[in-house]
Amino acid sequence: MKSFLRNPEKSIAAKLIIATGLLIVIVSFIFWYATLKKQEKDIMSIALKYGNSFVTFAKDSTYHSMLINNPGQIQRVLETLGTPEGVQGVRIYNHKGEILYCSHKKSIGTIIDKSSVACAGCHTEPEKSPALLPTPKTWSVYKSETGSTALKIVSRIPNTPDCYTASCHAHPKEQEILGFVEADLSLSLLDEALFKQGLALTAYVIVFVFAVSLFLGIINYKIVTKPVQALAKGMERVAGGDLDYSVNIQSIDEIGVLANTFNEMIKDLKAAKEQREKWTQTLEDEVAKKTEEIKRTQQGLVQTEKLASLGRMAAGVAHEINNPLTGVVTFAHLMKKRFPPDSEDAEDIDVIIEQAERCAKIIKNLLTFARATPSERGQIVINNVIRKTMSLIKNQEKFHNIKFDLNLDDAVFVANGDGTQFQQICLNMFLNAADAMKLKGRISVTTRRVEEDGKPFVEVIFSDTGCGIKEEDLPKLFEPFFTTKPVDKGTGLGLSITHGIVKHLGGSIRVESALGKGTSFFVRLPLTEQKT
Repeated sequence: MKSFLRNPEKSIAAKLIIATGLLIVIVSFIFWYATLKKQEKDIMSIALKYGNSFVTFAKDSTYHSMLINNPGQIQRVLETLGTPEGVQGVRIYNHKGEILYCSHKKSIGTIIDKSSVACAGCHTEPEKSPALLPTPKTWSVYKSETGSTALKIVSRIPNTPDCYTASCHAHPKEQEILGFVEADLSLSLLDEALFKQGLALTAYVIVFVFAVSLFLGIINYKIVTKPVQALAKGMERVAGGDLDYSVNIQSIDEIGVLANTFNEMIKDLKAAKEQREKWTQTLEDEVAKKTEEIKRTQQGLVQTEKLASLGRMAAGVAHEINNPLTGVVTFAHLMKKRFPPDSEDAEDIDVIIEQAERCAKIIKNLLTFARATPSERGQIVINNVIRKTMSLIKNQEKFHNIKFDLNLDDAVFVANGDGTQFQQICLNMFLNAADAMKLKGRISVTTRRVEEDGKPFVEVIFSDTGCGIKEEDLPKLFEPFFTTKPVDKGTGLGLSITHGIVKHLGGSIRVESALGKGTSFFVRLPLTEQKT
C-alpha cells in the first residue's frame, strides 16, 4: 500500500484509485451544483407563488376602498399589510410612476425608479419611449440594504366593469390598466434555509466522496493491488530460480485466470528444467560412456596392431622354419636310401619324413592364410572351404578338447566371392566358439539350401555349446571393438569384420543365443550354382 502511495505513477492500482476518485469528485461536484441550483429555483418558485398571492391579497384588500374612493382606507390597509415580518413595503402608483399609496407614508408622492422592474418590466426604453415589451416581467430579485435577498413583485390593477361604471370614478372604459401594486418581500428566511441546505448538501457530498473513495480504495487494493503484488512477487521468486513457488489467488476473474496461467507456466518451467537436467545428466552419461568406448577402441586398435605385427612376425618365422624343414625332409630321404626298405631304421626315417611334411603343411596353410592378397571375385565351394578351415585349426592346441560335428548337405553349394574371405568368416566363428566354450565343448556346422524372396541361398549354421550371449548385448554384437571377452582375450573386431564380409558377399548374418545353452550364427550367401 505504501509503495504505490509513494510512487503512484508506478502502480496501476494507484492510477485506478486516483482516476476513480477524480471521477467521483467531478460527478459529485456536478450533482452538488445542480442540486443547489434546483433548490434555489424551487425556493424562488415558492417565493414567487407566495409573493403573487400576497400582491393579489393586497389588491383584494384595497378593491372595495378603491370602488368607494376612500384614500384613507386604502392607506390604512397598505400600512397594515406592511407590518408582517418579511414585508418591506407595499405601494400603489399610476402610469406616471407617482406613488399614490404606500406602507411607508414618506414615499407617497415620490416617483419610482424607472430602471426598476416597475417600469423596465413593461417598457422597452422607459425613459425614451412608451413602447411595451411583448412579454412583460412582473418580478425581480435584488439585494436589500440589510444585505439579504429581496423579491420585488409588480401586478397590474385592471379596469374592471365595477370601476368604469361607478358614478364616482372618472376612468373611461378604454383604459385597460388603472395602476400598479408593488410589493417588496424579504427572502432572508429563505436565504437562511437555502444556506443551511447548501451546507448540509456540501457535507453530505464530502462524506459521500470520502466514503466512496475509501471503499473504492479498499476494493481496488483487494481486487487489483494485492493480486498484482502477489503476481509481481511470484515473478521475482521465479526469476530468482524458485520454481516451487505458486501464486495463491482463488478468484475466478481475469486476474484469477492470469494467476492460474502463471502457476501452470511455473510448472511447465519446472518440468522443462528437470527435463533439461535429466538430458544434461543423460548427455554426461553418454559422453562418459562414449569416452570409455573410445578408450576401449583405442586399446583395441593398439591390441589389433600388436596382433597384426605378431601375425607378420609369425609369417616371417613360419617362412624361416619352412626352409630348414625342407632340408630335413631332403636329407631324411637321402638317409633312407642307406638302409634296407624293411629295416627298423628305414621306418624311423619314414616317421621323421611324415612329421616334417606335416609341419611343412601346417606352415604352408598358415602362410596362405596370413599372406595379404587382394580380394578376387571367383567361385566359392562352401563345403570345401569349411573342411579346409577345419583341417587348418583342428590340430591346434586350442581345439584339442573340442569336438566338431559336420552336417554338410550332399549338394555342392557355389557362391560368388573371395574364398579367403569366406575362410576368414569360418575361422572367426570357430575361434569365437572355442573362447565361448572355454576350449571344451562341441562345435556343429550345418549347411542347407533356403529361399528368400524367391531367390536361392546357402545357409551355414555355426553352433556351439558355450556360455551364450546376454540379450542386451545382441544388438551391439556386430559393432567394431565391442566384445564380451576380457581385454587381453579379444579385440572386438572379429564379428564386425565377419559382418562386413558377409554384406560384401551380398548375404546376411543373424544370431540366436540363450545364456548357459550356447549360440548359433546363421550366415546366408546367395547361390550362383548348386551341383549334386
